[in-house]
Amino acid sequence: MIAAIVLSAGESRRMGSPKALLPIKGKSFIEQIVAALKATKVAKIIVVLGHNPEPIKSKVEPLSVSVVINPDYLKGQLSSLIAAIRSLQADPVKVDGVLVHLVDHPLISRSVVNEMIDRFFESKKLIVIPTYKGKRGHPVLLSSRLFPELLKAPPDQGAKAVVHAHRDETLEMETDDEGVIIDIDTPDEYRQNVGSN
Repeated sequence: MIAAIVLSAGESRRMGSPKALLPIKGKSFIEQIVAALKATKVAKIIVVLGHNPEPIKSKVEPLSVSVVINPDYLKGQLSSLIAAIRSLQADPVKVDGVLVHLVDHPLISRSVVNEMIDRFFESKKLIVIPTYKGKRGHPVLLSSRLFPELLKAPPDQGAKAVVHAHRDETLEMETDDEGVIIDIDTPDEYRQNVGSN
């Protein structure tokens, strides 16, 4: 089973308002991401919230996802990933891997996600990362065999430290979908990439 973890705990300081609630194609970022993931081979979706969680929680609770509140969100993304992993470890259902996605990457492709999951099981690699024109993007698929390392990773480096430690066991999956590298952190980036969608 593959579980998706959507990280949406930050303060969105550079954007000035919660990125999860920004509009795109008639939905909010978080609704768009969850809808895309629900149409894939992902078996479970966890949304991790932190800063001012209630407005986002009210959007995602009707979507039948699991919500994890990370009280340590100020410690960075790794703390949110750890909160989600711990919630999965408390679940009796065995997880093969987690698809980690950031709420500021709303242009997520169902076909890319499904291909990543297929390649993960076929290749038996620990990590699958989509790339566009050679540049690494999101989401990132991590084997559950990495959970012990992720739980002990240095907070200042986060999951990157674990990914760097397993270069030989990482599959880079080239895609023609530019959405994997589009990261929307500022009002300018929102206007450029979402515009009037």
